[in-house]
Amino acid sequence: MTIELKMLGWSIVLGLAYVLIAAALGTAQRGLKWNAGNRDGDSKPLTGMAARVERASRNYLETFVFFAAAVLAVELAHRNTETTALGAQIYFWARVAYLPVYAVGIPYLRTVVWAVAFWGLLQVLEGLF
Repeated sequence: MTIELKMLGWSIVLGLAYVLIAAALGTAQRGLKWNAGNRDGDSKPLTGMAARVERASRNYLETFVFFAAAVLAVELAHRNTETTALGAQIYFWARVAYLPVYAVGIPYLRTVVWAVAFWGLLQVLEGLF
């Protein structure tokens, strides 16, 4: 299995962690009754770390689809290179760092980590051209 596919697999696991952590923090603020209910109507807005982790989770999902598509396209085209492998690893590890940095609330570092992950994604995508 290529490094790119391994990083894709681990990125799926990481995405699940993002979603579960966001759900746990949201439930802690909104209550188990809200979580188990139908969630009709407007929800009480999240605050603090729960709100930041929810935003981080949404952001992860926004970029993951492009990362997954790039990895799969590189694999199908047999265009794997050292650059695409490194890019996949950079994307994954930067996204690992992104959640705690965002959760704690370090604004400029959060942006830098996001940019590093985006750069990793672009390195994978470069394999197609």
